Amino acid sequence: MRKLTFLLTLALWCMGETTNAQTDRPNIVLIYVDDLGFGDIGVNGAVGVKTPHVDKLAQNGINFTDAHAAAATCTPSRYALITGQYAFKNKAAIINGDAPLIIDTEMRTLPDMLKDAGYVTGVVGKWHLGLGNGNTNWNERVSPGPQEVGFDYSFLIPATGDRVPTVYLENQRVVGLDTNDPITVDYTTPLDGYPIGTERPELLKQHTDRQHLGSITNGISRIGYMKGGESALWVDEDIPFVLTDKASAFMETNKEKPFFLFFSLHDIHQPRIAHINFVEASSMGPRGDVIAQMDWCVGQVMGKLEAMGLAEDTMVIFTSDNGPILDDGYLDYARELVGEHKPAGPFRGSKYSVHEAGTRMPTIVSWPKRIQAGTSRALLSQVDLYASLASLTGQRLGKGDAPDSEDHLLAWLGEKPTAREVLFQEAYAYGLRMGNYKYIMPRENAEIPQWIALKFVDPGFSEEPQLYDLAVDPGETRNIAKEFPKLVQEMQDKLNEILSEK
Repeated sequence: MRKLTFLLTLALWCMGETTNAQTDRPNIVLIYVDDLGFGDIGVNGAVGVKTPHVDKLAQNGINFTDAHAAAATCTPSRYALITGQYAFKNKAAIINGDAPLIIDTEMRTLPDMLKDAGYVTGVVGKWHLGLGNGNTNWNERVSPGPQEVGFDYSFLIPATGDRVPTVYLENQRVVGLDTNDPITVDYTTPLDGYPIGTERPELLKQHTDRQHLGSITNGISRIGYMKGGESALWVDEDIPFVLTDKASAFMETNKEKPFFLFFSLHDIHQPRIAHINFVEASSMGPRGDVIAQMDWCVGQVMGKLEAMGLAEDTMVIFTSDNGPILDDGYLDYARELVGEHKPAGPFRGSKYSVHEAGTRMPTIVSWPKRIQAGTSRALLSQVDLYASLASLTGQRLGKGDAPDSEDHLLAWLGEKPTAREVLFQEAYAYGLRMGNYKYIMPRENAEIPQWIALKFVDPGFSEEPQLYDLAVDPGETRNIAKEFPKLVQEMQDKLNEILSEK
């Protein structure tokens, strides 16, 4: 199917019938940070930590103040980014480390589209979109995976740092595996393998909630149980160095061709285990330290581009997968040490929340050859990157490709001040933006589940409609739904239309 799509696209291009003429093929580097809030970078007001490399990127590019992830949690936002389809349409939710691939291999994905445009495609870092077919054998090539959805090269953290297996996969094979010590993973039944957090708490570097009291590797207890693979285990403190080296190697190997690198950092997701080089780099403890560590990774990538002479002709997109959270299961005193720093900036909410901070992301785009530095208030969603980059590279989207992605290339380039008229927000409730108005759909049961309450999260639940005017109330403090019943109905109707689409 994907081969047929490519041949059709090629034929249409040869006949001059593509909807957009190819204008440029810059290298594209998408730096995707984990759990980084709008206010967690210097240019957006960070206190207690410095982010000079990210700030420099903003000074040379466009700092977007109203750009959003497609969802307020990681797997759904990544799914939407890669497929151009809202996650709820595939019931994509946060998944375990042994979950099967959730992307249909027959779909034409963002990396597929860029391969059709002549790019070499690579993903380095956190994946968390599932691997294999549901009965994964970690001791052989795991398939389907990134290659089956368009990536020529992959070096992965299979899920997240708080889930087993705690090994890297390169091109879908576990790195450094001893075949005499095979890996077994189970998310329901404890294995006779690594110590378990509930039984050996004295081994832990950080104490944690019950959800994370599974197998212990490198002094950290994780979700799930693991046995074997000792020679392949990662060291958490080294993850940023390993990932940055692999990202740099991918760019070096492919510097003679246009390349797309999806550099998906693990920082600043818990467990936040900073390398000694970054311990006490902030005044906020481990969470602030890994922000500094993340910034170093950005600097390394930018330095590599400059060393290769590619900085001028590379489009760098810096953003995050969902909003910030201080307490997500591990005891690292982030809430106690946050001080005057505001991870979400002026916005209400966090990761898991339908309020603005759940999806409004720090977002910077730099491309010195074309983009003039500045700030943009364009309303954008990460789901739009698919169609926008297709427009940039002259690729025609076929029927069924990226169904929820809109072409807002000129806004991403800073050449147009506006973008989306309507923006869909997905969390454990649904929201909608129309201009500066923010609507949150009521829930029949607004009781907050205990697992969310334990994270000190305001998910935005209410049995009544919520409407806010963000132009005067960015913190969503005054519900004006009763004052504007016609607007509430209009926005609910639009939400119903989106939610009914297949």
